[in-house]
Amino acid sequence: MMGIKLNCDMGESFGIWKMGLDEEIMPYVDMVNLACGFHASDALTMNKSVILAKKHNIEIGAHPGYQDLVGFGRRSIPCSFSEIRAIVLYQLGALDALCKASDKKVSYVKPHGALYNDMMKDENIFNAILNAISSFDKNINLMILSSSKNEEYEFIAKKYNIELLYEVFADRNYNDDGSLVSRSKEDAVIHDEKEVINRILTLKEKGFLISISGQELFLKTDTICVHGDNEKALDFIKILREAL
Repeated sequence: MMGIKLNCDMGESFGIWKMGLDEEIMPYVDMVNLACGFHASDALTMNKSVILAKKHNIEIGAHPGYQDLVGFGRRSIPCSFSEIRAIVLYQLGALDALCKASDKKVSYVKPHGALYNDMMKDENIFNAILNAISSFDKNINLMILSSSKNEEYEFIAKKYNIELLYEVFADRNYNDDGSLVSRSKEDAVIHDEKEVINRILTLKEKGFLISISGQELFLKTDTICVHGDNEKALDFIKILREAL
């Protein structure tokens, strides 16, 4: 578990509507996944988020999603290869411009919500996202859900000369196949901080997480995520920081 980084989805406010506890959480994480305007955020929020990340010397990642503000990017939208490539480039380019203006850079991409889930299920979408990143900057990594299929994804990513970052979720329940329990189910997100810390200590000491049915899931872990929209996100982050 040495070198494991904490990441959090942030910058998801929109106009006068506030989402998350960005100012409070930023000091405790290593990586921040910033919304890029399609599922959440706006130009001013993005700019403020970049400045805040710079203040705390945090690594910035683009968090692109489907163009779905009403559904917060959690609904799948059928798109062609070219459309996926274009929407990722559009959002990545917008965040990169704001980063450059603050003397920061985008170091990785972590798709949001339904786009993240679809990427893990559909090789065409996975290729489209890799193609977009590779055509923009091959030094930018792609963050994906760690699973038993890591080697398969790595084989594809190498074709685009893109490095992968493997992510585990501290506050989400897993199915037996290593996929995340759908947010449409009540037990998708874990709110009990004791359960979260026990899960991460098990991962740290034994290398596996327990699925929702009790199966052991051995997962390669570069980074652990806690969601910024979780009502106990700040408490979780502090506990995880101490545990790691």
